[in-house]
Amino acid sequence: MFSRSAFTYEALPLPDRSSMSDKEMITAAKAFYEKMSSRHSVRDFSDQPVSRQVIEDCIRTAGSAPSGANHQPWHFVAIKDPEKKRQIRRAAEEEERAFYDGGASDEWIKALAPISTGPEKPHLETAPWLIVIFAQRYGEFDDGTRYKNYYVNESVGIATGFLLAALHHAGLVALTHTPNPMKFLNALLERPASEKPVMIIPVGHPATNATVPAVAKIKKPLREIMTVFGDGNDL
Repeated sequence: MFSRSAFTYEALPLPDRSSMSDKEMITAAKAFYEKMSSRHSVRDFSDQPVSRQVIEDCIRTAGSAPSGANHQPWHFVAIKDPEKKRQIRRAAEEEERAFYDGGASDEWIKALAPISTGPEKPHLETAPWLIVIFAQRYGEFDDGTRYKNYYVNESVGIATGFLLAALHHAGLVALTHTPNPMKFLNALLERPASEKPVMIIPVGHPATNATVPAVAKIKKPLREIMTVFGDGNDL
């Protein structure tokens, strides 16, 4: 929670400075790409337990993401309780059935066919943890008055990316799940109306028989996702 008195500018020397050589940077960038390219969205989870400490540290990483005006407009709810997970699954599947039974366009359903998803979401109970991400439309000062948050969607999106990278780095698998609408999560998780649920992320270890859709391994080549102005072969 922010205090009004904290809204003053103070310059600090850069506390963490990297001093890699060009060669070291190339090696580090390549290694991180190789690590992240082994990440997969998984729907088949083991019930193997995961330490709360791991989840907390991954959420700490998410909380270190940049945000509009440094307002950090996010909240993460970590759920291990079996009954709470069961309630979330029941409510999510109700929304999913409405989606697949006519709520979605034919084009959308066709686009999902190669991924082979459906209204049944057993992973919401099997995964040892669920992390629900909320976006905060506005915040409150310590005296209770409201202040506006800026670039909320962009900020929460960046934090979500940090979280997924941290979970993968910790040796876990995850799935980004977005039933629509998700208003039921505010009531189930006791979050205020100022917060909008944006994603449910089941987290854990993959089941021994886990599979991924073949289409998930098809990624656009660099030439289709990058444009360079200037010399692209500096080194």
